[in-house]
Amino acid sequence: MATRVEIEDGTENKGSMWVLEQKIDQPMDEEAAKLKNMYGEKKFSMVLLLQLAFQSLGVVYGDLGTSPLYVFNNTFPHGIRDREDVIGALSLIIYSLTLIPLLKYVFIVCKANDNGQGGTFALYSLLCRHAKVNTIPNQHRTDEELTTYSRSSALHEHPCAAKTKRWLEKNASRKNALLILVLVGTCMVIGDGILTPAISVLSAAGGIKLDHPKMSNDVVVVVAVIILVALFSMQHYGTDKVGWLFAPVVLLWFLLIGGIGLFNIWKYDSSVLRAFSPVYIYRYFKRGGRDGWTSLGGIMLSITGTEALFADLAHFPVSAVQLAFTTVVFPCLLLAYSGQAAYLMKNQDHVVNAFYRSIPDSIYWPVFVVATLAAIVASQATISATFSITKQALALGCFPRVKVVHTSKKFLGQIYVPDINWILMLLCIAVTAGFKNQSQIANAYGTAVVVVMLVTTLLTTLIMILVWHCHWILAVVFTGLSLLVECTYFSAVLFKVDQGGWVPLVIAAAFLLIMYVWHYGTVKRYEFEMHSKVSMAWILGLGPSLGLVRVPGIGLVYTELASGVPRIFSHFITNLPAIHSVVVFVCVKYLPVYTVPEEERFLIKRIGPKNFHMFRCVARYGYKDLHKKDDEFEKKLFDNLFLFVRLESMMEECSDSDEYSLYGQQTERSRDFLLRDNAHIAASNTDLTISSVDSIVQVQSPTPANHTLESSGQTSNHTDLDELEYLSNCRDAGVVHILGNTVVRANRNSRIYKKIAVDYIYAFLRKICREHSVIFNVPHESLLNVGQIFYV
Repeated sequence: MATRVEIEDGTENKGSMWVLEQKIDQPMDEEAAKLKNMYGEKKFSMVLLLQLAFQSLGVVYGDLGTSPLYVFNNTFPHGIRDREDVIGALSLIIYSLTLIPLLKYVFIVCKANDNGQGGTFALYSLLCRHAKVNTIPNQHRTDEELTTYSRSSALHEHPCAAKTKRWLEKNASRKNALLILVLVGTCMVIGDGILTPAISVLSAAGGIKLDHPKMSNDVVVVVAVIILVALFSMQHYGTDKVGWLFAPVVLLWFLLIGGIGLFNIWKYDSSVLRAFSPVYIYRYFKRGGRDGWTSLGGIMLSITGTEALFADLAHFPVSAVQLAFTTVVFPCLLLAYSGQAAYLMKNQDHVVNAFYRSIPDSIYWPVFVVATLAAIVASQATISATFSITKQALALGCFPRVKVVHTSKKFLGQIYVPDINWILMLLCIAVTAGFKNQSQIANAYGTAVVVVMLVTTLLTTLIMILVWHCHWILAVVFTGLSLLVECTYFSAVLFKVDQGGWVPLVIAAAFLLIMYVWHYGTVKRYEFEMHSKVSMAWILGLGPSLGLVRVPGIGLVYTELASGVPRIFSHFITNLPAIHSVVVFVCVKYLPVYTVPEEERFLIKRIGPKNFHMFRCVARYGYKDLHKKDDEFEKKLFDNLFLFVRLESMMEECSDSDEYSLYGQQTERSRDFLLRDNAHIAASNTDLTISSVDSIVQVQSPTPANHTLESSGQTSNHTDLDELEYLSNCRDAGVVHILGNTVVRANRNSRIYKKIAVDYIYAFLRKICREHSVIFNVPHESLLNVGQIFYV
């Protein structure tokens, strides 16, 4: 395969100085295929799969497993009128568990993951790679060459997929509607992170009152609040240190509730097994009327935690999650609910705290302890999911900059967000102490869960069409059946909006306002940068000295642009009399992928002729990646910059050769300017890009080997090889980080709601969020802020 590599002459017009023909062996394609497979679904041995399935119980199924604590209590808040209602309610629970968690999520939605990542933002990022629906147009064609991009490579796109793609891309309002849909689902997951700990811990603590009937409900609330404070206070330690307890606790919990359920079926009334016939659902609604319909709000609590199942998918392979659900979770839940129903058939007046009342006296307190631990594990799962989804929103420009702490050296997904943690704790305590009972919290909980399910259904439908290229009939069947069940539940929870269901709506509305205003400001800032960037002709007209004194050192100019010279640079050089000998424009860009491999992270490009000593570095991250807040980022940046210069120099030396090869595997020694003899660079078939394992090097403007540099009033000649030493000396002379402090204002003729959003809400969020200098860990003595104002 021959590849054409052109090198520009530093002007706006592309002039090829020389063309290099490179022959690439077939094994390179094989190696690339192997690298891609590293990020795909792996094949596991049965022993390892069983181990992963066991571990998934503690992380994925804690929330779903604690639902038996409060389902029947909230299904019959006013007591049981007819024994047959118990069988009808049980039948609804059985088929709800079968249709939603089992069929929809475990076997369909879990397959719609983004390289193993779950959640609404993972679905959105997958859609962004298959259709141009990203509202921040900062992607480049080289981004699609990433190993983890995983884009469908079908030669002939399905007609339905092509039509849907064109329909989405045609109008900006449709892109915004899709983004708002994702943000609504995200905000409801955050609300879930508030309500799950509240209802789980309060329900578990309620077991104390059963043994002491005269105890005030306030005591139960105080105990629940103490547990919640302890739970949130331990978050900064991370789940890695206590995670080994999760799986045994949840497994013991499932075995206990399954065993107790089986015992109650045998002891009280085995006729409840009639509930497996759907006929009793029809009879339940016919007999109950409107009360039967509104009771669906309590029935729906049996499937809460399903959305957390998908959000926490990243920790385990899909096959392990499916195995755990089908062999342990599903049968144990069916036994638990059937056992409670059998108990209620004989004890209809015990519907309040039905779970604890159905426990045999001999094992009551051990079960109470395990229930409390299981409630804590369930709360931990939703809190961790909230941290992860906040990080994803932050990476995609939809959340203010907050501190993200990596709590585990083994697992990338285990993070801690202090600001979100304390906000969740305060809101959770407020909900627990404010409502003081399960019923109103359950109403709020149900509203949050059903909205997330509706959003997931719509996004999965788009995945089926655009990514899987399913026939439109299959997509319609899936969407129709899912919406039939979920809209039925949604209509039921609407009746309880005034009974606590308003809580998640208010919480979601507040977070939605914050996230959308922040995203709007981010988009406008990027558009301003794009439209006001400096032309290359203006830079070239300034000459090598840029019209200023070039002082020793390296200036790192941070910008949101991945191409072009930012306006902040012209603003800087028109107000200050000096600029550094070497200027590097640094763009930290997040892509709609879950991670960018370390060896593919940096893009290096030269700006202008060599004697300008100006470069661009684009650092690419996925939404799961953590930007290292230490010297590693700066070190890796310079390592890739030096590698770029080395490769560029060697290309020129080999320009007269028939073949040109370097070795792709880089070592730490090679990063210190020693390239091993057995590596090769794979040149892409674009005009400007040369790719290696360590970086994709974009060579734009070589000049003759000898050139003149004007720095501090001195003129000297440097060869290509000397440029490495020159850059190293400039680095030793000092590195200055130049950041833009951009202030956004609404135009005077803007409407009142826009002025409020931009001048007050966005300005307030900018004021309280973390500064770029803190995110990049820039020392104050090396920081230079350049302010500018623009109007939208």
